[in-house]
Order: sequence, then structure tokens, then C-alpha cells
Amino acid sequence: QVQLVESGGGLVQPGGSLRLSCAASGSIFSIRAINTMSWYRQAPGKQRELVASITNDGRTNYADFVKGRFTISRDNAKNTVYLQMNSLKPEDTAVYYCNAGVFGIEYWGQGTQVTVSS
Repeated sequence: QVQLVESGGGLVQPGGSLRLSCAASGSIFSIRAINTMSWYRQAPGKQRELVASITNDGRTNYADFVKGRFTISRDNAKNTVYLQMNSLKPEDTAVYYCNAGVFGIEYWGQGTQVTVSS
């Protein structure tokens, strides 16, 4: 069993930046078994979509719509994944969810709201 807790969302003006964090907790066995951690987002009326992912050895993958603006990173010692979001646009407004895969089971956080508006 793995618990994921996101933080760092909020209201920001277009062109601004935010840094999201997702801390994983649970049994040592489960935590050490986490491979890929990802950020997804879901805007009102839209499907949830992948934003970025990172493996436990640091390989990253980004959706085209965030390439060059967002950076995903991971601190395995702290069991935490981060999403640095720069040059934010109004269309980035969504609830952002953290996701972790453990032995084929997907775990989700509760989500954190990001609103980009002037």
C-alpha cells in the first residue's frame, strides 16, 4: 500500500511559475518497489491526461504541450517527485494528480488545484 500526497498548487498569473510536490509513504517494501512516478492533470469537462513521468533511474517523458516549460524531478531519498512548472498558461488550469506504479498497481494522490488566471 502506497499513499501519495500532493502539495504546491494555487493561483498564479499567466507566465508565472509553480512547483508541485508529491510525497509517497507506506511500507518500506512498497516504497522501494515504486518504479515510475507521474503527474497527470484533469481540466473541467476533459479527460485526465499524462503531463510527465520519471522512472526510478531518472528517465523522463513529457507531453508535447509542456515540453520546454515543465520539469519533472525525483528525490528517491525523500520518496518525493516534483513538477516545476514555468511559463504557465491559462490552459494549464487543472487538478494535478500524482501517480505511482507498484507491482502493476496504480496509486493516486488526492490532487492539487492549479489555476492560471489574471
